[in-house]
Amino acid sequence: MRSFVLVILCAVSTIICCHSQVNTRPGSAMSQVANDFLQSLSSNQLSMTQFKFDEDERYNWHYIPKNRKGITLKELSGTQREAVMNMLHTALSDTAFQKTTAIMQLENILRTVEGRPANDDYRDPDNYHVSVFGNPSDPIWGWRFEGHHISFNFSSKDNRLVSTTPNFLGANPAVVLSGPEKGKEVLKDETELGYALLRSLDEKQKQKAVINVAAPAEIITGADRKAIITDAHGVSYNELNSGQQKVFVQLLSLYIHRYTRLFAMDMMKDIESAGINNLLFSWAGDQQIGIGHPHYYRIKGPTIIIEYDNTQNNANHVHTVVRDLKDDFGGDELLEHYERNH
Repeated sequence: MRSFVLVILCAVSTIICCHSQVNTRPGSAMSQVANDFLQSLSSNQLSMTQFKFDEDERYNWHYIPKNRKGITLKELSGTQREAVMNMLHTALSDTAFQKTTAIMQLENILRTVEGRPANDDYRDPDNYHVSVFGNPSDPIWGWRFEGHHISFNFSSKDNRLVSTTPNFLGANPAVVLSGPEKGKEVLKDETELGYALLRSLDEKQKQKAVINVAAPAEIITGADRKAIITDAHGVSYNELNSGQQKVFVQLLSLYIHRYTRLFAMDMMKDIESAGINNLLFSWAGDQQIGIGHPHYYRIKGPTIIIEYDNTQNNANHVHTVVRDLKDDFGGDELLEHYERNH
């Protein structure tokens, strides 16, 4: 089973997730770029950007438009902004980085659709915040990149990236309906692969997989400090045939390979160690995709929860989240290690 899954993951990562740093650990490069970034800030900018690693602010994450701590991209110079995006790219696959920047640009479309003025801050592709927790020169530190429909929370230990979650990516509109970018669909893969897995199921499998005829109005884990879903319903990996298992792993890999290949493989090893047969796929809502058909799915296992929800704005508004049940925010063990050494 292990070799089968790793072969599939390698194949998928080659197709969708090539990254210029697949053969190196991202933590060291990220620390170097982060140090350069912090050194470029004025004292006022630094006070807005840097926090202690053990401050509660590190857990104050969300994916809605709101007032946030941390410096915004629009408060940075071109060089400083480039450093932030380089930090982000050291931890993400090329595909995920491209999706992230595309989601930021959807704010321009929302600004037009909602009839907001050109200088509106509520819908603004530069209204994304950067917060650094601790010192990138220290063994333990972290940082967050966050704004509307984006939240990446990174934790590093000994120049090694140990956590990238909570990770949220959303898209509104899910499909751009008019204008120069009509038809653009940033999270198309997440939509179509989830539906492909549902469509592959026979009726007996669907009876287990479909947990509700109505989709929840939002991802169930929300922006909680700890991700908890007690419902254990769904169709398990070992109840699928080999073809269905391949699609399942492709869907799982799509989310895990939002990060560099080496980190994704580490994450997959944790999933395998906990038992890939313990993974459940669940669906709720309409059993077809497209505008006007609210739907939801998730993958849930001992170490991970992945949720996809498309219900808002007449089912043209996607939310996706990845939660590591052991290592969200680096995990309790990392925080304890930090506090012991400080």
